[in-house]
This record gives sequence, structure tokens and C-alpha cells, in this order.
Amino acid sequence: MRPERVHPVTLGEAEAALPPGAPSIQPAPGTGTDAWGTELTGVSINSRQILPGDLYLALPGARHHGAAFAGDAADAGAVAVLTDASGLPQLPATGLPVFIAEDIRRLVGPLSAAVFSSQPRDGSAPVLYGVTGTNGKTTTTYFINSLLQALGKSTGLIGTIEILAGGEAIPSVLTTPESPEVHGLLALMRERGLDAAAMEVSSHAISYRRVDGVVFDVAGFTNLTQDHLDLHGSMEEYFEAKAALFAPDRCRRAVVTVDDAWGRQLAGVAGERGTTLSTTGEATEAHWQVRAVTRDGLGHTFELHPPQGTPLLVRTGLPGTFNVSNAALALTMVLESGVDAEEVQRALDEHDPFTVEVPGRMQLISESPAAIVDFAHNPDALSRTLESVRRPGGRVIVVFGATGERDQTKRPLMGAIAARLADVVIVTDDDPHDEDEAAIRADVLRGAHSEKTSSGLSCTIVEVAPRAAAIAHAVAAARPGDTVLVAGRGHEVWQEVKGENLALDDRVELRSALAQAGFTVLSGDGVES
Repeated sequence: MRPERVHPVTLGEAEAALPPGAPSIQPAPGTGTDAWGTELTGVSINSRQILPGDLYLALPGARHHGAAFAGDAADAGAVAVLTDASGLPQLPATGLPVFIAEDIRRLVGPLSAAVFSSQPRDGSAPVLYGVTGTNGKTTTTYFINSLLQALGKSTGLIGTIEILAGGEAIPSVLTTPESPEVHGLLALMRERGLDAAAMEVSSHAISYRRVDGVVFDVAGFTNLTQDHLDLHGSMEEYFEAKAALFAPDRCRRAVVTVDDAWGRQLAGVAGERGTTLSTTGEATEAHWQVRAVTRDGLGHTFELHPPQGTPLLVRTGLPGTFNVSNAALALTMVLESGVDAEEVQRALDEHDPFTVEVPGRMQLISESPAAIVDFAHNPDALSRTLESVRRPGGRVIVVFGATGERDQTKRPLMGAIAARLADVVIVTDDDPHDEDEAAIRADVLRGAHSEKTSSGLSCTIVEVAPRAAAIAHAVAAARPGDTVLVAGRGHEVWQEVKGENLALDDRVELRSALAQAGFTVLSGDGVES
């Protein structure tokens, strides 16, 4: 995840390129000033990923300090070590020059940018689009990528499902990789001559400084609803993490969806660099407006009205009005980057770019019954997805659980939403991690049963584990006119249970259950939200 050729940069040159206010770097005792001339061709915070010529950044960790692994880094070819005062006593003798700085995490991004030359001022870097928000990031980046390809651009993608550098696919572990990998990838895309790239930017990535030193040409905001409060503590802190992406040193232009109060607040943060988008018709003062939304098969057609000029006629084949919002944001971001509107309309008409496959997002596995796998894993996403999949005369059967060691407050909320919007609620396991699976299910079931009782609902609520059995149970209960929604995991192919990764792909399990029940299964991968 880095370019094949990197022009060497001395440590002194990299230090001189740091932004104002960055922590000061000093030689450690025993390291001479001539060490500033050490030539670097890479940066890494992981001793197992060191390549010859790298600067090893030895950071404090949750369990161990990275300094303890400096010997491994030296053996792999590191040419210098940068750590903090707490790491110095843990450094083994390596013979490498050692430098120290406080708050070393703040240096990872800027140093990576300087060494990899990921976004030089000569304009050779790809146009970079960043998307943040609670829901819709993955689909919006896929939509941006698809539209740019329809416009004849060579593209890259960095996100939850995969990383694309032109035609090469790289499996993705984190929504946003660590900072050295991000800058290495951007440099690789520049080396390959890509025109543009789209990146998902999670709140974790912003809070953990994984996008430090990156400047987005256009940053976009989808929405903000309850999630990740185990990290952020409150919705206000969650908002502040997202809002940091829209600071002047992080993005040149911003597109903010103002369908919720958080979006309207964020529009004030973006200021004159920002433009606003309304996809529901409620924010009539927004610069860009979605109008004339009409059902078209599984998807929708709509008009996108600019601040001035002719509306664009748009179609998305993906189910759910939330995909209208995702498509509108992707389209507005591309237009705000300077692409001609008439050229964009031709691409929309000729290539239908917003009917692109997005793995594990509203992915259709069968049509009769309608069997869908989606990543909906928080209250707002589950609510929107359940509302979008109901068909006239048919029941909705939902299979879902909640993730362990994450925000526990959303578990009963999701149970209540499922009871309110589905006819059959099957509560099972998601990724329990090190939590007790039965206790997690109990939290979800409590919300479901409470809602059923208080609202006088007639839904059926059952508990089935493991997850594969729950999926089979749902299919066995389904009739041709029903909808089976398997929610929460989407594209994921491993389930973590007490430190062990178990092979589990909802799409595979759903296809198998449908086939065994005698239903017709669609071939290939479907589409997602």
C-alpha cells in the first residue's frame, strides 16, 4: 500500500515540512546531529510492516509500547526510530539513530505526507473526495467512484469493503487505514496517474488521527445518528469528531446534507467553503435540492436542482429513499469539484452509475421471497432499511443482533424498532467479541418485547442462535411475497467470538437456506446501500 518508487527525503527535510504547532523532534541522548541527514523512503507505526528505508514511529499502545518492538523494525530495515520519553527506556539496542517527541501521534500523518509526498503542491495528486457521517458512507463513495468512471476518469477507492488503486483491489480491514497507509496509498495512486479517489472517513479515523496531513478537495456529510457512543461518550462529542473533517486545513470544499439538525449545525462550521444539500424537501433554504422523487422499480428517479441552472435528471436502482440521499450527495460532490454539469448529465443518461453493486448494502439475494443482506447496524439505519423493504401484502422478517463491546444503549432501541416495523423479529448474534452472546441478545429482546407490549403490536419475536440457524429459521418461515432482511453485518465474512474469527458470510448462509427451501437464488453479487 505504497508507491514502488519514493524519492528519498532526509529526516531533517521531513521535520522542516511539519505544519506550524507540530510537536518538536529532538535527537535522543547518544544520537548525533548528523542523524538528521538519514534518508527515508517510508514511514510505519507497525514493526511487522517495516520496509528497508523506513522511519519506525514507536507509539504507546493500549497494552504495549511500540518501542519494545524497535529491534524487529531494525531487523526489517528501519533506518531510524522516533518515539516519546516513555518509550526510551523500553528501546532495545539497535544501533539506529533515535529521536524523541511528545504527543508523537500528532506527527504520524504530517511525517507520512512529507516522506511519501502524497499530495504535492504541483497538482499531480488525484482529486480527493472524503465522505463522513453515520450511515451511507460506503455507498456514497461507491457512487462517486462509479460516476467518475462513467465520466472517463481513472479512480481509486479507500473504504470499509475494499481499497482500489485503479484496477487493483486490496482487502480492507479498517474503514480508514492508519495514517502511513493512507498517505502511501495516495502516493501510489499519484504514481499510477489516477485522476481521482474517494475515501470513507469514519469518526474513529478522525479521532485516532488516521487522516492527519490529508487535504480533501471535497468533503461530504451524510447524516448523524446514534452510533459509536462507546468511543465518543455523547452525540455532541460524536458531532465534534465529524466536524473536524471540515476544518480549513482538512478540506477545500464541503457539501453538507442538511436533512437533520446536525447537518444544519455542520453547515455553519463549513462556512463559505461549504454548500448545502436537502434530499427530503424540509430544508428549503439549501443550495442544492432533491425534488420529484418517484419510485422506479426497486429504486427511484429524482431531480437535483442546483443553486442556478438546469436541474439534473437522476436515477438509482438501489432500494430505499436513503439511496436517493446517497446518490444526491455523490452527484453534488462531483459537481462541486468543478466537473461540467452537461457532461455529468450525459454520463448519468448513458451509464446509470448509481445502480452500482455495493457488497453487503441492500444486496438482493432472491426476489421471491425478497431476501436482502444489509449492513444496517444502528437504530437509524435499521429503521430506514426496514421501512424501505416492505412490499404490498407481504410480511417483513428481520434477522439481526447487536455487536458486543460497543454502545450498549442502542441495543434495546434496535429491538424496539424491529418490533415496530417487522412482522417476525428474529434476534441472534452479531459480533459478540468477548461479551456473553446471550446477554447481548437479552438487551435487544428487552427492547423488542417492551415495544410490543406498550404499543399493542402483533409481531412475533423469537431468539435463535447461532446466526446461521437464525437465517435458516427466517427462510423456513418465509412465503414468496414476504421480505427477509438479514441486517447488521453486510459484507463481513468473519464473526469474532471470544478472540476467535469464525467464517460467517450472511450472503452465503442466506443463499444456502433459500436453495434448500426450494427458492430461486439470484446469481452473482447484488447491490447494497
